[in-house]
Amino acid sequence: MKYPIGIQTFERIISEGYVYVDKTALVHKMATEGSIYFLSRPRRFGKSLLLSTLDSYFSGKKELFKGLAIEQLETEWKNYPVLRLSFATSNFVMPNVLEESIALFLRNYEQRYGLTSTTKDLGLRFRELIRGVHEKTGMKVVVLIDEYDKPLLDVLDQEMLTYADGQGRAHTLEDHNRNLLKGFYGAFKDADAHLRFVLLTGVTKFSQISVFSGFNQPKDISSDKDYEPLCGITKEEMLSVFEEPISKLANCYNVSYDEMVRLLSQKYDGYHFGKKMVDIFNPYSLLNCFSSQELRDYWFASGTPTYLIRLLSRDSEHINEMVGKYYEASEFINYKADVDKPLPMIYQSGYLTIKDFNPRRNSYLLDFPNAEVRQGFVDVLASGYFKGQYASTTHWLMEVSDALEAGDIDLFMKKMRSLLASTTYRFQHKNDPIDCERYFHYTFYLILQMIGKYNTMVEKETSEGRIDCVIECPGHVYILEFKLDSSAEAALRQIEEKGYALPYAADIRPLHLIGINFSSEKGNIEEYKATVRL
Repeated sequence: MKYPIGIQTFERIISEGYVYVDKTALVHKMATEGSIYFLSRPRRFGKSLLLSTLDSYFSGKKELFKGLAIEQLETEWKNYPVLRLSFATSNFVMPNVLEESIALFLRNYEQRYGLTSTTKDLGLRFRELIRGVHEKTGMKVVVLIDEYDKPLLDVLDQEMLTYADGQGRAHTLEDHNRNLLKGFYGAFKDADAHLRFVLLTGVTKFSQISVFSGFNQPKDISSDKDYEPLCGITKEEMLSVFEEPISKLANCYNVSYDEMVRLLSQKYDGYHFGKKMVDIFNPYSLLNCFSSQELRDYWFASGTPTYLIRLLSRDSEHINEMVGKYYEASEFINYKADVDKPLPMIYQSGYLTIKDFNPRRNSYLLDFPNAEVRQGFVDVLASGYFKGQYASTTHWLMEVSDALEAGDIDLFMKKMRSLLASTTYRFQHKNDPIDCERYFHYTFYLILQMIGKYNTMVEKETSEGRIDCVIECPGHVYILEFKLDSSAEAALRQIEEKGYALPYAADIRPLHLIGINFSSEKGNIEEYKATVRL
């Protein structure tokens, strides 16, 4: 089986015999039920391949779709002129790069269709191109735009990047790029009579007022229940298409087929893009895993968007205060990208996803989609948070893991104190107890999530309240309760009085109950007390 890793051209995938997960029934549905669409999906989720598939379909290349679902659905196979633009490969942090990219796109298609333009306005020139191609060919035009938002994301919240206009006035490059795109996309309004189909894809949703001003509003199918599986691989598709590589992977890891499916789901599944809660696997990670026959963190290792790190560094809300909570759709799905509210961008970028839907309240539970994303995202946050000798935590994590697996509480606490010592500065001069406690909980959240190789639960719900932390190792279970400026005895007493250990009464592993008192003045663990039940 040949895996199309790094290949985003539908024609090449089909003609060269690469595996293709058939999405053409949805392609046909889009083409016949609407005309102007917008789709937001995380990076490396197959948006470019979708556009390439639409390109081949609207170009009437019937031979490429032999044996696929659309072969039985389409009867006409008309050849429409397709204008395709991708912003994915350019870096827009320099002035004039956006203008040059658009001008090159327009010039190439003008030359292809024997058209000329005298206007310097890129929006007007784009409108003339669409009209001219329609008149030349007698067929309405298809426009496909990939990564429409990259010219904005590259410069988002970077005030130092400026642009001088013709009058010598300085503007931020973000404002300049936004206004330029507004004029460019505005061409769609007056060109409506010449358009057959339009699809814009991107990672985030910017305000349609600020970017698509005057543009007939596209149908946003990002969370449409009919198009949830449009990009990515569903579990059903994985089991039907990739049975052979799953079996080989199971043999490599010496586990059963069903166990390997469970491990793949834990590692790469968990994305949901609408109310139907269709399980979507990350296609980039899944294909790389099958190709290399190794369970590794492929998607996250391929790069973390710098704009996201910038936004999180300036936001007052910590990641532990965002995850595991219910939100109305307006707060993260319909809400447009904004530097002062990073939650929608974290969700739209694929670092959080829908985990549950409450129809009565019309609210959604957000959390990390899977183990790959949780571990990678926490590592990125921790690398900036734990500075000094623990900027790289690999060795520390190995020692902590050894201590937990051996049931060595003293060594575990020693390693925790050593790491906390590098963050003491964060607790200094915080006279507000609430602010200090937030940093304390955030610090422990990052630490415990970094130990993500075990079943680690933070603020686990019980009938009597919330357990601060539970760590389940193969040979030991740990229940931890934290107190701030109190006593370890009080923390340990709460574990007993609230019956936090009851869910593990039948567990044969040693159960460690640990009460920890944290000193806001010292910025570290002041004392701890532990008991063990065998």
